[in-house]
Amino acid sequence: MTTIKVKVLLFAHFADIAGSNQLELELDEPAHVADCARALAAKYPGLEDILKIGRAAVNDQFADESHMLHDTDEVAFLPPVSGG
Repeated sequence: MTTIKVKVLLFAHFADIAGSNQLELELDEPAHVADCARALAAKYPGLEDILKIGRAAVNDQFADESHMLHDTDEVAFLPPVSGG
């Protein structure tokens, strides 16, 4: 089985829980944003619930959980934003 490496960027509370705002994950191919989120939650259990309410972006474009990832992609997880 082949793997890919993705750069993960975490913001706000996500970064606080993981103890870092940037890390690298190795994922089995084929990999999607949902697989990346599951791998993060496995590594940092405190992220499991809040990843579900945030947004993901791949290479600076918002992406849903079914978005396919490729080697060297940059995946960002952003918390929900409120404002008025």
